[in-house]
Amino acid sequence: MPVFPELRRMKFGVVTFPGSNCDMDMVHALEQDLDFEVVQLWHKDRDLQGADVIVLPGGFSYGDYLRSGAIARFSSIMESVIAHAKKGGRVFGVCNGFQILCEAGLLPGALLHNDSQKFICRNVHLKAVSQTASISAGLARNRPHMIPIAHGEGNYHIAADGLKALEDNDQILFQYCDEQGKVNAWSNPNGSMNNIAGVANEGMNVFGMMPHPERAASDDLGNTDGAVILQGLAALAEA
Repeated sequence: MPVFPELRRMKFGVVTFPGSNCDMDMVHALEQDLDFEVVQLWHKDRDLQGADVIVLPGGFSYGDYLRSGAIARFSSIMESVIAHAKKGGRVFGVCNGFQILCEAGLLPGALLHNDSQKFICRNVHLKAVSQTASISAGLARNRPHMIPIAHGEGNYHIAADGLKALEDNDQILFQYCDEQGKVNAWSNPNGSMNNIAGVANEGMNVFGMMPHPERAASDDLGNTDGAVILQGLAALAEA
C-alpha cells in the first residue's frame, strides 16, 4: 500500500441513476473495504446529505440513449453536484460517471465509441501520471495498477489545445500501460488519445476515469490495486 498524505474522515455520497449497475459495488468498496462513511443518493433528489465526496458510478444511465451520460447530466441531483464542484467539493465519476461529468462540463473532453466498435470487459493496467491530484499523487510512478474496464464508449478525445492544457496543468490522472508500466499502442484498449484513462479538472477537485477501481478493492477479489486509488479521494492534495 502506498503512503498517502493524511487521509481525512470524509463522507461519501454515491448517486444512483436509472440504469446504474455499479452503485452498490462502489458503496461496498468504500464502506466495507475502506471503512468510509457512505450515503446513497437518488437521482431525483437534490440533497447531498452532507457528503464531502460525490461519486457517480458506472452503468448505463437512462439506457445510454442519445449519448452515454447525456440524459443523466440533466437529473435533478446534478444541479447540486455541479454546485458542490464549483464550491471546491470533490466529485468522482467512474465509467458512465466519467461520461456524465464530461457531458455536464465538469471535466474536459468527451468519451467516444471504442475504436473496435465493441464492448470491452477485461483487466487493464494503469500508470499514475498526475503528481498534484490527490487521487493519484500517492501512487508509485513505476508500478502499473491492474484495474478492470467494462465499456463500449471509453475512447477519450479532446482537441489539441485541450490536450496541451491537460499536460501543462498536470490534469492527466492515469494512462493505459502494459504490465511493465510502459505506455504504448498495444496497451491502449479503446483508442483513447495518448492512452488517457482518467483526467481531473483544472481545480483538481473533480476526477473521472473509465476503469473500475471499486472492482479491485478487496482481498476477496484477489486485487486491491483499486483500493489505493479510492483512498486518494480522501487524501490531502499535494501542495
